[in-house]
Amino acid sequence: MKIIINTDKTIDGSQRHRDFYTTQITEELKIYESEITRVDVHVSDQNGIKDGENDIRCLLEVRIEGKHPIVVTCQADTEELAIAGAIENLKACLEKVHERMKNY
Repeated sequence: MKIIINTDKTIDGSQRHRDFYTTQITEELKIYESEITRVDVHVSDQNGIKDGENDIRCLLEVRIEGKHPIVVTCQADTEELAIAGAIENLKACLEKVHERMKNY
């Protein structure tokens, strides 16, 4: 599973942050890692340098072998909350995909 992290100019994209997010995503999606080929992570501040509530957005695009990509988003007050929320949304989507595959 390859993880690619993209940030806008207002989000800290240092290696330390990238390593933290990569570890978080890898651990949370461990049960799906054999099916996932790539995860694209896009973290941005919707208000730029201005303050605001729920202005940090995380978009996760997941590529699953032989399937269409799955895209989820989450907006929160911090990067950590936005990424955690997007991961939870993604896990819910992946669970639904697995349920549908079992029924066919």
